[in-house]
Amino acid sequence: MATTTRTGDRTRQAYFPRLAAERLDIALCRASAAVARAADAHAAAQGLGVGQQLVLQMLDAVGPCSQQTLSEELRIDRSVMVSVCDDLERAGHVRRERNPRDRRSYAVTITDQGRRRLAEAQAAIPAFLDDTFQSLTQQERDQLTALLGKLLNTGS
Repeated sequence: MATTTRTGDRTRQAYFPRLAAERLDIALCRASAAVARAADAHAAAQGLGVGQQLVLQMLDAVGPCSQQTLSEELRIDRSVMVSVCDDLERAGHVRRERNPRDRRSYAVTITDQGRRRLAEAQAAIPAFLDDTFQSLTQQERDQLTALLGKLLNTGS
């Protein structure tokens, strides 16, 4: 359904829906930004930032990692990663220790407290996803997941 706006005496169709239909890149950027805002709001309500949750999730899945590896794998800027790890360490969710294979770097390790916090945060994700993607059927969500995986070359 087209959105209309009133300008003076004439009614015109809103421009963005037409633009999004013509430019997949613009539509994808706008959708991505909307989902990111929703994820940030959800994370704030949970008390664990999106970046923090991603770090805990990766550490739980693959074990201790350097901040550089976390930064590269999760696509989080190095300077941001430092503050994410600082916050997680202050909260007792991770600990940093000298990397035994490279004494110049630190290995970040999830703690038991971090695992419990991660489990709490992950328990709220299905409801968040249902709410965020409520306009899509399950089949459409599965299709979107497959298409984005293909676009990102993840093989999903």
